Amino acid sequence: MRDNRRVPLGLSPAAFAALGACVFFAGVVDALAGGGGLITLPAYLAAGLPPALVLGTNKLVSSIGTAASAARYQRALRFPLRSFLPALAAALAGAWLGASLAVRADPRRLRPMLLCALPVLAWTLLTRRDFGAEDGSHRLSPSARRRRGALVAGPVAFYDGFFGPGAGTFYALGLVRIGRHDLLGATARAKLLNSASNAAALAAFVASGRVAWRVGLPMVAMSVAGNWTGSHLGLRRGARAIRPAAALVCAGLFAKLLLDAWR
Repeated sequence: MRDNRRVPLGLSPAAFAALGACVFFAGVVDALAGGGGLITLPAYLAAGLPPALVLGTNKLVSSIGTAASAARYQRALRFPLRSFLPALAAALAGAWLGASLAVRADPRRLRPMLLCALPVLAWTLLTRRDFGAEDGSHRLSPSARRRRGALVAGPVAFYDGFFGPGAGTFYALGLVRIGRHDLLGATARAKLLNSASNAAALAAFVASGRVAWRVGLPMVAMSVAGNWTGSHLGLRRGARAIRPAAALVCAGLFAKLLLDAWR
């Protein structure tokens, strides 16, 4: 006889509710600064999802949630999309390559490089209060903006497909530093790039059978709600909300990687 008190993959209602709360909070963080995977990946593992299905299931949920925040930012800021197409193409290609490699190689090989880079990024965000305060992208020619966008998108998308946590943060910081956008504009564009790389990576995970649909699909609504809430906060408070959130994501990812290495 079927136990109606159970939910997908044998999770209890309490565990499923706790997972939903984590996914919602991760969506808020992700819409502000990226890095929602720092919350959701351990949450899926703690809920009992098999490790082989965690990355693909997370991509299913986060890809739809990120698309919701991207739509919210785009509707409010209305930046031109045509000049951003090369960056989107680079994101699609990079994420597909990264995810294709992730099913064959150990993503933890990226840990040493991230452990070196993350403290620098967090320190920059916390100490430079003018970081991303001004939009200087209009001083670049259209072709330069396209090149710089693709230069940021390709490598970060590869990382997003291969490993993932913090990719939205890296997109935004790269678009500020290299693309010369202000932090709010960079975050809005980062959501579009993140949506593209998530979709490409998800396709690779689906093709390899690495998605737990019965868990992921119910979590989509929580992710969309969280991303919508976070993008609303980002639009209202701008860099004042985004900069500290991004610094915390960098610090959190550094702590997680350090703990994983120690274990």
